[in-house]
Amino acid sequence: MSGAAGLRDDVVAARRVVVKVGSSSLTTAEGGIDDARVVALVDALAERRAAGAEVVLVSSGAIAAGLAPLGLARRPRDLATQQAAASVGQGLLVHRYTEALARHGLTVGQVLLTATDVVRRTHYRNAQRTLYRLLAMGALPVVNENDTVATDEIRFGDNDRLAALVAHLVDADLLVLLSDVDALYDGDPRRPGTRALDEVRGPEDLEGVQVGRAGRSGVGTGGMATKVEAASIATAAGVPVVLTSADRAGAALTGAPVGTYFHARGRRSSTRLLWLAHATSAQGRLHLDAGAVAAVVGRRTSLLPAGVTGVDGDFVAGDPVDLLDENGHAVARGLVNYDSAELPGLLGRSTRELARELGPSYEREVVHRDDLALLGTR
Repeated sequence: MSGAAGLRDDVVAARRVVVKVGSSSLTTAEGGIDDARVVALVDALAERRAAGAEVVLVSSGAIAAGLAPLGLARRPRDLATQQAAASVGQGLLVHRYTEALARHGLTVGQVLLTATDVVRRTHYRNAQRTLYRLLAMGALPVVNENDTVATDEIRFGDNDRLAALVAHLVDADLLVLLSDVDALYDGDPRRPGTRALDEVRGPEDLEGVQVGRAGRSGVGTGGMATKVEAASIATAAGVPVVLTSADRAGAALTGAPVGTYFHARGRRSSTRLLWLAHATSAQGRLHLDAGAVAAVVGRRTSLLPAGVTGVDGDFVAGDPVDLLDENGHAVARGLVNYDSAELPGLLGRSTRELARELGPSYEREVVHRDDLALLGTR
């Protein structure tokens, strides 16, 4: 909704803002950091800070920034070389942010995350506590995926999704997604006749919209599809989103009607379970009978061995697994309490029976309800 001056009221009123910027908006096609772009972005962030809002920046660019120093002509495909580039580029990127923000009297706090950092109870609380403390002390947190150590199994895959989850983690009032495209279009914006969408109020507004996955610069991993997915995650969790180009960051942060505005359409939910649903990859699958599905999905109870009919995959206790109904559809994801080698001998049996036969340590859930995220709205 727009105010009298034509500004977006929710944007103007936001007291805590998460801004995500992509690699293509920070670096040259050759992989070097573009200082002018960094300075322009930082100036926009500092202006919003001066207006009284707290700001968290989720920044891509570590791998891209490491390409040129390592003599790499393009983004590497193999994980080990990506990690090497990230280890070089992350320091360069944060150094540039530190210098640019120092001009405004602002201090940078670097926060590197992997999915497991926020799915495990204690880790997620530590990450949240660190971000809150940085904001309370007046610092500007710069968040990135920890590309140097993240493996394929624990990667977010793109920083758009990471930004949506961080917005929920810090209880943000607004998420701003910046790229090299000024808005969401109903097709390829380079083709005549395509139309920019000013607002998106729900999934129905996206029917027939074609979004691409690959950026044109060749240094990033995301595309418009990942941004729409991130906007869906954020808005479903109660956080409105503005999607626009990096050169319009200043206007977007003041509430000007630029880019595409995604209206919040859901309520705040458990932060950790949001991460479990959207930031993890299942390491195995548990097949449930109809009664277990009804209990887990309908009554939100824990999953017990008696309701499990089959086990797929190789996993250990604490790993995320998908829970499948009788038709093979994933209805929930949870952190399992048993290794995959242990479970086959427990299936279909009550916890009381297992405790009596195997000991009290077996009188526990396969997945506790506090570690279960339903997947029906994904």
